[in-house]
Amino acid sequence: MQDDVLSEVLRPLWLTDVFHSTWRAGGQWGVEGHDDSCAIVHYMVDGGCVITFDDGSDPVTLNEGDLAVFPHGTAHTFAAETGVAATPLSALLAQSPPGGSQVVTVGTPPYRTQMLCASLRYCATGEPVLYSALPRLIVIRDRFLKGESLLVRTLEALPSEVGRTAPGSRLVTLRAFETVFVLSLRIAMEQLADESPALQALHHPGISKALMAIHGSYGKPWTVGSLAREAGMSRSVFAQLFRELVGQPPMRHLTLRRLQEARRQLADTSVPLTEIARLIGYASLVGFHLAFRKEYGMTPGEYRAGHRSTPGQVRATA
Repeated sequence: MQDDVLSEVLRPLWLTDVFHSTWRAGGQWGVEGHDDSCAIVHYMVDGGCVITFDDGSDPVTLNEGDLAVFPHGTAHTFAAETGVAATPLSALLAQSPPGGSQVVTVGTPPYRTQMLCASLRYCATGEPVLYSALPRLIVIRDRFLKGESLLVRTLEALPSEVGRTAPGSRLVTLRAFETVFVLSLRIAMEQLADESPALQALHHPGISKALMAIHGSYGKPWTVGSLAREAGMSRSVFAQLFRELVGQPPMRHLTLRRLQEARRQLADTSVPLTEIARLIGYASLVGFHLAFRKEYGMTPGEYRAGHRSTPGQVRATA
């Protein structure tokens, strides 16, 4: 069930492209990143580094074989050790087109640290409703990776694959990093749930069933009571726990999931508004209009006129 709910939660995520870079570092080095509207992945091939945030929180050490995922592209610094002077990321990365690749050398030789990095860009329209509740950093330690043969093989193959220019390399690289991203979230959900309420929600036997219902069958006439029955919990306990773990009431979460699907339909199809309203669970077009306008400050028709999907988007195959 947990794998199913993760698939449903990630299904709307449309990965559009990936920029990847291989980093070689030595001596006293540091790189200061910036906020970015994408998911970021760091994989330590050799050596290690320290990750810090500008809020004074404790530094996080990455060792060889560790994988770090930043679901929201949160600004961070990665360096040989804390306190090292850091160079802005923009000064080290050249302007690269979507799907680009770059080899970056930082610090002084010998370059004993090697890290594979990627920025996974996705369409904001398809950002999963629960995605924003994920922690800013998920670290998968080497000991957890060893039990995931597909993830390990993919990570081991990436350093040689990202440098290739063979036909189809861009799509292969996108799919490979997509696999790394989804499998990382699965490990986090199964092994690191205590570190995040959102991960606990995905792992909880009852709440995960309700999330599965909301994300997979959003068009049904759900109520708090029927969702509680789906979860096998009392109405009051379910409503309280759902809000604690997900960060919003069940019906609010359902509304956002429905409107997310409405945005996708409006931007990517020519399905009539009345049919979209029916598909996402609204009994009337008026109710759909009111809910959409309240959330986004415009009517569905206005949204359709101004938001069309960019050609070439690739939907995540969770």
